[in-house]
Amino acid sequence: MLKHDLPQSLKTNHFNFLQMAQNEDPLLTPNSGIKQVYEGHMISGYAGRFSDAVVQRLRAMQEVAYIEQDQVVRITESQKGASWGLARISHRKKLSLSTVSRYEHDSNGGKGVDVYVIDTGINVDHVEFEGRASWGTTVLENNVDEDGNGHGTHCAGTIASRKYGVAKAANVIAVKVLTSIGSGVMSDVVAGIVWVTTQARAKAEAADAEFRATGTTNHIGSVVNMSLGGDRSRALEDAVDSAVDSGLHFAVAAGNDNVDACLFSPAAAEKAITVGASTLGDERAYFSNHGRCVDVFGPGQNILSTYIGGQNAVATLSGTSMATPHTAGLLAYLLSIYPSATFNPSFDKDDNLLSLVSEKQAFIPSSSVYAFAYTALPRWISSFLPPPALADTIGMTTPILGRPTLTPAQLKRALLGLATPDMLSDLPKDTINLLIFNNATSS
Repeated sequence: MLKHDLPQSLKTNHFNFLQMAQNEDPLLTPNSGIKQVYEGHMISGYAGRFSDAVVQRLRAMQEVAYIEQDQVVRITESQKGASWGLARISHRKKLSLSTVSRYEHDSNGGKGVDVYVIDTGINVDHVEFEGRASWGTTVLENNVDEDGNGHGTHCAGTIASRKYGVAKAANVIAVKVLTSIGSGVMSDVVAGIVWVTTQARAKAEAADAEFRATGTTNHIGSVVNMSLGGDRSRALEDAVDSAVDSGLHFAVAAGNDNVDACLFSPAAAEKAITVGASTLGDERAYFSNHGRCVDVFGPGQNILSTYIGGQNAVATLSGTSMATPHTAGLLAYLLSIYPSATFNPSFDKDDNLLSLVSEKQAFIPSSSVYAFAYTALPRWISSFLPPPALADTIGMTTPILGRPTLTPAQLKRALLGLATPDMLSDLPKDTINLLIFNNATSS
């Protein structure tokens, strides 16, 4: 990785040197050279195959922040084997016969939110997505825009499908970084994150401009689900944290090795929400990683969701991979309903959570107030006033400063503040006891 604040001239000189050094290297192979270039929010660098001699020369350069060897990452599915997960996140108490199949929720949850699924792809033609699934990009070389594994489709279904999804009105976007056998390399995952960050920032800026001009926008925000993991990688954790700093809400899997989650990336990324897996009986799933890097738990055992093999295909899977999309879906759900009677958090100047349902009123632009008043007045009065569109242009309404939203840090604190405490058993020392909850019921 390069230092992120380098001027463009130094970056150009660096890449020129790299090309020259490669050409001079007697051990050059057809696969040598740069494979990926990263230019994203607060992140700059590249990945490739270089000789030891070239790597040693690169390590000595002042513009280089660090170098690490690429490594394999894998999906975090545990086993195959009806989904109770939706019901669990909408009730505080343990599930009973009367609640085990009842998901209490706002049917518009997720509307206006994009959820990027960095995984094996998505079966975008599945009927359960109702046209809300699309293909974003395939990072893998010489690969196709198709989920050949099913893992990504299963995660996407838990996030936003009609029957199995937490946020049933959200959009899901496929970012393929893993092969059909469910594995890939860290450098491709980083490239996927950089691509998502660029896309999401552009969409957020367009939404901000639309809101300033009209007082409304259909786009609310962007969430990322990443149900994969590998050994510790500073590059991957930096990419995740930079994406969060840019405004992306990020959920990552804790992993399925029944060990300390801090041993793995992206589970150890500081600014993401790291998710462990729970069971129907409110136990920590036997496979779920644990420890101080886990932020919250979500349903992750025997989860039914969408799959590959047809437009109606489903499968039951287990793993922290299944708990993570419950959380990503909840992030999308909460973003879309904010501010509302059930979710209207307030924070102090340091972004510490003060309350989850504050007394402050939902934000209404003054231009909207004027438009409502204009139409409500008798015609003989409104005929003497400028129409709403003209009122905006001549400055009769207060300028709209920005659309109401929650930062990733605020939403993370709110989600953890909403979570049900002290429900889970079989938790090792230094592991949080929180289970995600959507606040749709009081019990």
